[in-house]
Amino acid sequence: MSLFEGGAAARQAMPLAARLRPRNLDEFIGQEHLIGQGRLLRRLAEERRLVSLIFYGPPGTGKTTLARLLAGASGAYFEQLNAVTAGVADVRRVIQEAADRLHLHGQRTVLFIDEIHRFNRAQQDALLKAVEEGVLIFIGATAENPFYEVVSPLISRARVFRFEPLTEADLERILDLALSDERGLGRERIEVEPEARRHLIRVSGGDARALLNALELAALAAQPGADGRRLITRQLAEEATQVRALRYDRAGDYHYDAISAYIKSLRGSDPDAALYWMVRMLEAGEDPLFIARRLVIQAAEDVGNADPQALLMAVSAFLAVERVGLPEGKIPLAQATIYVATAPKSNAAYLALRAAEEAVRSGPTAEVPLHLRDASHPGVRAQLGHGEGYLYPHDFPGAYVIQQYLPSALQGRRFYEPSDRGYEGRIRERLEKQDFTR
Repeated sequence: MSLFEGGAAARQAMPLAARLRPRNLDEFIGQEHLIGQGRLLRRLAEERRLVSLIFYGPPGTGKTTLARLLAGASGAYFEQLNAVTAGVADVRRVIQEAADRLHLHGQRTVLFIDEIHRFNRAQQDALLKAVEEGVLIFIGATAENPFYEVVSPLISRARVFRFEPLTEADLERILDLALSDERGLGRERIEVEPEARRHLIRVSGGDARALLNALELAALAAQPGADGRRLITRQLAEEATQVRALRYDRAGDYHYDAISAYIKSLRGSDPDAALYWMVRMLEAGEDPLFIARRLVIQAAEDVGNADPQALLMAVSAFLAVERVGLPEGKIPLAQATIYVATAPKSNAAYLALRAAEEAVRSGPTAEVPLHLRDASHPGVRAQLGHGEGYLYPHDFPGAYVIQQYLPSALQGRRFYEPSDRGYEGRIRERLEKQDFTR
């Protein structure tokens, strides 16, 4: 029995989020795609059957709570470890106790490991035999992508379920429950102003624990009025939340998802969305040079010669951020982000690069035509014919003359097909007037 499973006084000392944990699946709020009527997890619970599972999703969305409820519904013994503090010895102890429990009493054991991604390969491998033989049922929880952080043998023995951030409607229900339920603040006559309510829900970011922690802190700070009621104002709500904790991990999914959204917003010519994702990353502590590097790449890949100035703007922003730093570096980064997002788009240069790479890697090893070879060394031209027949373009009108530049094996190949957008349209017109023998 833990400290918090003692008497009423001990339970009241628990944080609000812990006191309000659902006692059964019907009280669970959110994740309807997982435990709604007819869904797989609910059917497994109703049939008192359970398989090994991995719960993947952001904090405060119910992963630990649902693991407890599923274990209880199936009649299994529940054992919990945290991967930050547990080791192989703890895992082996639980496995042995689970084997004894199954042999002596016929009771299954659910081993729930929070932050399973913190276990190294050897620690995760220690679970494999017990899970494979059915000695215990494993449920892991992680905020990181398990397909990157959990060993593939363990993934293959479990079903992966993704938890989504709670919706505002879910958070509304949780807030109402906290204010009305006697396990929460139901006895304390707390009222929340509509603006304060909206603020608490908005800044919680889909995290029920963050919402309840802020609500509890605001309730403690609220002063009772003449009638004994305590009012949580917008100001109190803001003081309780302080700096919003953005869901972000510079080495995990949110890092890659946010930069992907930024890149796609640039490519899609939406400056508002691109600015939003840029600021979202900066506010969460992302390295501004990482963002600037991606901006340089996108200026070349997605704008290219439709507006050659875009690459110059992006490189200038990179140098400005590198030399000025934050917070002032945000300004040139925002300027360049808007420029690249609103510039005409063409990926013709990028596609030309890919086509040339394919020709080099998969084609024959083509020789340099004799007239293009270096003839600067004494005697080379006379003895080997290097450079003989080369036509110097500046000796001709418009500094242009038709001659072979590609290797003979690649004559006629075209890698660069300019679009008709922006400056690249002018390039296209000029090339159409020329007739290189390729």
